[in-house]
Amino acid sequence: MTNLERGLEILKELKETEVPRGMLAVWFLGQNSVLLKGEGNKIVCIDPYLEPAPYRAFAPPFQAELLTNIDYVCISHDHSDHLDPYAVEAIAKANNQTKFIAPAYCHEGLLECGVSPENLVKADTNLDWCTTDVKVKAIPAAHEEFEYSEEHGHRFVGFILDWNGVKVYHAGDTVIYPNLVETLRKESIDLALLPINGRDFFRNERDIVGNMDVREAAELAVAAGVDTVIPLHYDMFAGNSEKPGRIIDYFYENYPMQKCHVCARFERFIYVSPEALKGK
Repeated sequence: MTNLERGLEILKELKETEVPRGMLAVWFLGQNSVLLKGEGNKIVCIDPYLEPAPYRAFAPPFQAELLTNIDYVCISHDHSDHLDPYAVEAIAKANNQTKFIAPAYCHEGLLECGVSPENLVKADTNLDWCTTDVKVKAIPAAHEEFEYSEEHGHRFVGFILDWNGVKVYHAGDTVIYPNLVETLRKESIDLALLPINGRDFFRNERDIVGNMDVREAAELAVAAGVDTVIPLHYDMFAGNSEKPGRIIDYFYENYPMQKCHVCARFERFIYVSPEALKGK
């Protein structure tokens, strides 16, 4: 199957997939980019990175302008593999109803990409929920360190979605920081999407800011009582990648009852919550 054929297949899946309560459909697009679909046929895209750049390890599955049915775009921070100007401009142009949830640090860049001011939603970590139909909460992220100002709030955020009877945590780019485990445990996270590429001195010397590594992501999930883990942020750039099988090995050797799913490239994964399995 060619990349174009797979891309068209994903878009067809995205349109036709029906998601019963207690479930959530996830499409992994590479790097930190995912599509989520739940009840009401609503679709959320987090950190869409679809620029057809030559330095990518692989081409995006489709052109961003084909995403015409996105209800919310969540942007975790202003780095270009998370706030991709090409993707943002194309999605905003394709559907003038799409809402963009992002830290205030990102708003100027989003406006420059053609997002209407009325479609901007601040990812304010002080709010219980940024939106109400699909409940989206922003929590702080430490991309090695916190960056915060009184004017803009946190520069880096993660997102918790309470949707369709499923609690999802998309970490954005972050290391583990004090109280993160407690925050996630209180939220009773079903599905955690966590970066695993890590960090080190030599990458820092090249201005590559890092994240939690395989061991930290695994231990975070177990400590927070997460039901299922999907690793992210490991496959896009030479010199800043990781082998996702390492987190499977870590769980198998240390926590063999912990559920983890490594998505095939562009795979649709259907998450089913424990409550749905019980028929509740």
